[in-house]
Amino acid sequence: MSDFPPYPAGLRLAGRRTVVIGGGHVAQRRVPGLIAVGAEVHVVSPEITPALEGLVGAGEINWHEKEFDPTDLDGAWYVIATTATPEVNEAVHLAAEARRVFCVRADDARDASAWTPAVGRHAGITVAVLGNREPRRSAAVRDSILEALREGVILSREDRERTPGVVLVGGGPGEPDLMSVAGRKAVMEADVVVADRLAPREILDELPADVELIDVAKLPRGRSAQQEEINRIIVERAKAGQCVVRFKGGDNFVFGRGYEEVIACREAGVPVTVIPGLTSPVTVPGVAGIPVTHRGVAHDFTVISGHLPPGHPESLTDWSAVARLHGTVVLMMAVQNAPAIAEALVAGGRAATTPVAVICDGTMPTQRTVLATLGTLAEQLTAHAVRPPAIIVVGEVVRVAHPDAFSD
Repeated sequence: MSDFPPYPAGLRLAGRRTVVIGGGHVAQRRVPGLIAVGAEVHVVSPEITPALEGLVGAGEINWHEKEFDPTDLDGAWYVIATTATPEVNEAVHLAAEARRVFCVRADDARDASAWTPAVGRHAGITVAVLGNREPRRSAAVRDSILEALREGVILSREDRERTPGVVLVGGGPGEPDLMSVAGRKAVMEADVVVADRLAPREILDELPADVELIDVAKLPRGRSAQQEEINRIIVERAKAGQCVVRFKGGDNFVFGRGYEEVIACREAGVPVTVIPGLTSPVTVPGVAGIPVTHRGVAHDFTVISGHLPPGHPESLTDWSAVARLHGTVVLMMAVQNAPAIAEALVAGGRAATTPVAVICDGTMPTQRTVLATLGTLAEQLTAHAVRPPAIIVVGEVVRVAHPDAFSD
């Protein structure tokens, strides 16, 4: 669970039973926030601080003067374990898990099912920041956001001027943090987002509620939106006076058909701008620890689309020439045709022992790397059930990154 970020949600606790185990200073800090949102707060502890006792006396919270018992969580919607005893907090956590109730652990967030964000409010907006169990950092970011809201640095969509037209945004390899600031800003300010399957999907969950999302996914050997239809949509919406963002994975112009969309917009008289993205054939190997060039090993790298196999009448790639290159070959969209490409490279002169790395789901939580050689690539793809999306790196740079796997 610790490998994944938390899923943020706004809990509406008004009138709902919320249980705080422990009555010390941590509880004293957490309880006022619960009262502020209307929660029915129950504190379970043999002793409580004077401040909490004052809240009990005022009728704002309920105090159960006792040691914790799992039945204290019956009917609870939310639980916070704040005691100074890890064993008690662990018992609270387990009792909450058994009841499928989200539980915050003040002593060890790694074993909690929920985290407490740094919260602030301004003009009807609630800001909640989760900084990967770094409370000081979360609070600092929260304060910066609140200050920007108060000073008008951060504006609402209604306060912004949006020019009708099309913006092509490259979203990078998939990890939202690897998307450019300019690209993220353009997506958030759009009226319509026309998104590919490989565009950073978490970004879509951040879109304002009034942004229209149009899915134009292209599935490998499955349902696919036709490029002509995509062109029609973006042009039609821009002519209707909307700000349209064409949101892609990777970079617009690296096997992204971005320039076809530029041409369509220009022919229709629609303003079009381009925000590049980090391109996957360089970024994904880099994140996986594989350089595409290395001094004394590879003086060049070639990026090739493998969506057509060698010998296909529509292929524009001279595979015999590629085989004679000494540098790195990076293959995109090549999982299905990789065995045929490997055969063509070996037939053209590349050694069957040439190292190969297949990087699946690059930059995503499920990223993994499968190592092979040109001679064993086909069987390794099958053995490891490799599916798209994947970037395939061919060349001695793979040996540089994984010397133990390719020792002579």
